[in-house]
Amino acid sequence: MFDRISRLAAEVPPIAGFAGADALRTAIEEIARDHPEHTELRRIGSSRLGEPLWCLTVHGGPEHVVVVAAVHPNEPVGGLTSVHLAKLLTEDDALRADLGCTWHIVPCVDPDGTRLNEPWFAPPLTFDSYGRAFYRPAPDEQVEWTFPFAYKGNFFDKVMPETVALMRLLDETKPMLLCALHNGEYGGVFYYLSDTTDELNRQLAALPESLGLPLHTGEGEAGFIEQIAPGVFRGFTAEEECDFMLELGLDPSRRTGGASSGAYAARYGTAYLATEVPYWADARADDHTPLDISYAALLAERGKRTEETAKLLSGVLESVRPDLTVRSPFLRATEAFVPYLADAAESELARARLPENDRPAVVAEQFASTSGLQSARIRFGGMLLRALAAEIGIGNGTPAIRGGFARLDEIYRGWLAEAEMPQPIPLAKLVGVQLGAILSTTVALSG
Repeated sequence: MFDRISRLAAEVPPIAGFAGADALRTAIEEIARDHPEHTELRRIGSSRLGEPLWCLTVHGGPEHVVVVAAVHPNEPVGGLTSVHLAKLLTEDDALRADLGCTWHIVPCVDPDGTRLNEPWFAPPLTFDSYGRAFYRPAPDEQVEWTFPFAYKGNFFDKVMPETVALMRLLDETKPMLLCALHNGEYGGVFYYLSDTTDELNRQLAALPESLGLPLHTGEGEAGFIEQIAPGVFRGFTAEEECDFMLELGLDPSRRTGGASSGAYAARYGTAYLATEVPYWADARADDHTPLDISYAALLAERGKRTEETAKLLSGVLESVRPDLTVRSPFLRATEAFVPYLADAAESELARARLPENDRPAVVAEQFASTSGLQSARIRFGGMLLRALAAEIGIGNGTPAIRGGFARLDEIYRGWLAEAEMPQPIPLAKLVGVQLGAILSTTVALSG
């Protein structure tokens, strides 16, 4: 079966660009219209701005699989994957029968946030076009991380309408598997799994390799995340994040989000898969050549530079705050992520003092350190520029706001000049990896 899945992953046709919220809705409406005998298109909820949220169900067996895209709206590869998966399941009767599952596919669970990213969806994809039109919601406005949560005095119940819609879908279907479609920026492919086997780990590692893409085998996105195989990480929980912060002497109450979709679905025995694919590949993500620098020194340097970035963005924000009039999504996100950067810096500096990190670093860890800082600057600097541009756009171009924008824009241009600009990965390959991961995990769980 895996040979068949690999072939399907390699046969994804060329894709010109990302699809916006309207294009995704049109695509699944066409699939439902063309295949009424085994599909059902239904509204499962509404966005915060009142836009309908749609789910395409493809009937095929007693087990249920839920596939959700745009859980982070700055990650549009999943929308393309969800549409391709829906077409494949409706057009390939043999595959649908062999999988023996009923599929519930949500191609865009956050259309409001997706629309705010659509300016950079058209090619060519560069750091400049991407960063200046980037939007990632504040943690308490992300579908993926706004499920109810209570742990050690930390409490979250500001559940968004989009999250409620996904909760209802999970409650109704009690799926065997929940697939959240994510993507990063540059480096290699990696996965989060709640349940896995050695054979599935090998298959997931083989998928990107078969398409000429590297695995991300360096450190996880946080120090507490367990790597269980090359490129495969254990799905983590909000509870684990809080415990990690406490161990490092950080205040977990500064964590503003809730629990994850995977944690919510776990009550039904649901397995969880998140497939993370980059826009730009870099072989250093899978290079374990030792370096003449300790891992502790690498952490300390990253902590120092991240702290400097947080202070710089905070300084610009505070210099204009008295003149701000618009509580835009960009401002709300900036206000959330600048403290997050400060906490990340403190975490790295604390980890640098741990004895176990006094060992030689490897290239993959150095790449993760450099690319992580670069990502933070491009993302969060770009969103603060958008927040200030929004004020200027409505006529509130006070001297402080215009000055803050000009100062940050100059710094931002310097960050872009420092950044390495690799070639974008063909979107068909990214869709192929996500498609292959979904099918491989489904087969492993149902077999």
